[in-house]
Formats: sequence, C-alpha cells, structure tokens
Amino acid sequence: MTNEKMEQRLAAALEKTAPDDVNGVLSRCEERKGTVIPMTTKKTANRKWTSLIAACLAVMLLGGGGVFYQRANAVASVVSLDVNPSIELKVNRSEKVLVCTPLNEDAEAILADMSNGADLKGAKLDVAVNAIVGSLVRNGYLDSISSAIMISVEDKDTARAEKLQRELTSTVDGVLQTSEAKAAVLTQTLTQDAGREQQARENNISTGKAALVNHVLALNSALKFDALAKLSVEELKDLAEAGAPAMPIGMDAARTAAEEYAGTTAVDSVTAEVDPELDESPAHYEVELHTAWGEFEYLVDAYTGKVISGQKDLLTTASTPSTPNVTTKPSDQKPDPSGTAQDIGYAKAKSIALNHAGVSENEAYDMDIELDDEDGILVYEVEFKSGNMEYDYEINAATGAILKHESELDD
Repeated sequence: MTNEKMEQRLAAALEKTAPDDVNGVLSRCEERKGTVIPMTTKKTANRKWTSLIAACLAVMLLGGGGVFYQRANAVASVVSLDVNPSIELKVNRSEKVLVCTPLNEDAEAILADMSNGADLKGAKLDVAVNAIVGSLVRNGYLDSISSAIMISVEDKDTARAEKLQRELTSTVDGVLQTSEAKAAVLTQTLTQDAGREQQARENNISTGKAALVNHVLALNSALKFDALAKLSVEELKDLAEAGAPAMPIGMDAARTAAEEYAGTTAVDSVTAEVDPELDESPAHYEVELHTAWGEFEYLVDAYTGKVISGQKDLLTTASTPSTPNVTTKPSDQKPDPSGTAQDIGYAKAKSIALNHAGVSENEAYDMDIELDDEDGILVYEVEFKSGNMEYDYEINAATGAILKHESELDD
C-alpha cells in the first residue's frame, strides 16, 4: 500500500469517528478584548480537525511501519550448510529466510531447482533446510557412511544460536533417516568475527567452513588456508581427527590417480565414487570405479597419491580372467585376514560388501564369508543381514571387484 492510499484510508476512518465538539472547544477559548476570533462552520472545522489528526496518525503509523519493516528484514542469524557444496541462509528473528546464497558451483547445482535459492526467500528456516538437505541426498553427497554435513549457526544471541542448532540438527537427522542416508551431522555455533568473514568471502566458502579450516590450521600452521578451503567437510573432519600431519591430495586428485592406474581416463562411461579415510592408518582415499566390466576398488595414499591396491590396466586385463597362482584347492583355502597381492583377504571382502550396501559393521548380523571357486576365479561369497534386508555378494578375491550383488527383504 502506498503512503498516499494509507493517508486516504486513515482520513476516511477518522472523519466517521472524530468527536463533533467544535463549539465546546471554542467556548473554552479565552475572550480577548479587541480581538476578533473568526468563526467557521461546523463542517469546515470538522474537516480541518480530521485532516490534522489524520496527518499526525499517518506519520505515526508510517514511522511505526518502518520500524516493523526494518525488524522483519534485519538479519538475526546466519546459518550455513556445508558438505562440499556451501550454502548460506540469512534469517530474521522469526526464523524466516531473508536470502539463500550458493557459495560455490556445487551449491549452485544443489539449488538449481529452487531458482538458485530465490524460491526459499520467506520460507521458514526448517522448511528451507529440509529442501536443501533433500537435494544433497538426491545428488549423492550424503550416501556413504563416512560422509558428513556441517551445520553452523552464527548469532550475537548465544541462547538463540544454540536453540537453532538443536532444531536444525533434528531437522537434518529426520531427512537423513527418511532417505536412509548414512552421513554424520556436525554442528557448531559461532560469534561474529570480521577476520573469519573476510576469509570466507575470499575463498567462496561459508563462515562455518572457515571456522573448521582455522581449527585444522591451529593443529598445523604450515598448511595453507586456501588449499584447505577446497577440501570437503568430510576431509577436514578426518584431517582434524588425525592431527593434520600434512596436506592431503584431495578427492579429485585421488580419482585421477586411480583412473590413471586403471587405464580408464579416456573411457567416458567410467564413473567414480571417492571416500576419504584420512583418520585411518595409512591415510588413504577409497576410489570405486564403475566400469562395463564390473566395479573395481582402489586405495590411494592420501599424501603421496600412490595407488596402494587395485587392479592395473583394466582395458587389457579385466576381460581376461586369470586364476591366481595358488598351491591349494579353493575349497581348502582359508581367507587371509591380512590379504596378499593375489587375495584381498577376509576383512577387506567384508568391508567392500558393507560399504557398497551402506551398512555399518555394528548394524550387520548373521555375517557369513566363504572363499569359493567360480569358473576358475576365486571369489569371496559374503552374506549378511541388516534391519529387514538380506544381502548377498560375490567379490573377486584378487581385485576386490564386486562381481554380483543382490538384496531382498528378509522373510
């Protein structure tokens, strides 16, 4: 509504309700000798009083409306969601979104079907976060057990920040449980810091992620902020837990190292999934290549980029099965827990099956693992149950490739 229309409505309302007491007012005016007081008609006087009161009230209401408008559009809290996509939400005191900003290219892809975040303006914060996390799940960012999403709340009011933190953690947990995603949820509350805000702007990340980077830098000051800012939240979390001994190569470099070792860099149909395991010894990246010949897993050293295990030159060897050089019959063999160059081992076969199923070890039961011979190829047959599902895997004992897998409801 424009100011002019508002004044017109106020004047119309006041003309009906203003007191008709002009004579009373004038009778109370003190008579002054030699002074002529000009008299007006009742109708004219009413108009003057009505206009005057209407103008005063209009000014008061417009001023008050300005205050209400400022409060409704003032930023009370800044909430950031980080995986590798970094998304920032500014909200008012009523927990309504004022602006949603993607801070990197990955975030733009997540918000693509929400008009790059514009559709979330005016939405309740929990509704907006629900939509964003749902998009992260659909785009595969929260699939693996080791993946993580970080929620950061920055607010001058510590109590309000902690309240938002609890509410958003519950919201995100609900989405993850509904979608059966396995990611961990990290949370933190922050106070405003001009230096951290500048770091975030310069590196196109959220202030929440900047705080996590600074935590890692506190463990090893030789590392560089801009390099750490390119890592995912999952990598930063693992790196902090390991004491930040050095700068890891990153998931993109690990993927490239695995594909170069496998000889598939020129094959467009090959896709890869990368999980950082920087808190294990040795620190490494697990790279799973999905190819026309099956799925192949590679372990890449997190600091040197050297391939620790995996099948080399898939284009020339994957389609030509060869029997490992063994001296005992397959039926007599026992799984080797440590693994050899020709046998990934009992523990590794178990880990590959669980990771592929998205089931943690403590969620699995009725585990059964056997080494068998399938047409001249040694395979691990891995069977287990989790929840109301039953899983069955055949895994190449030499390469770790998943040859067959099935899952069904456990009757």
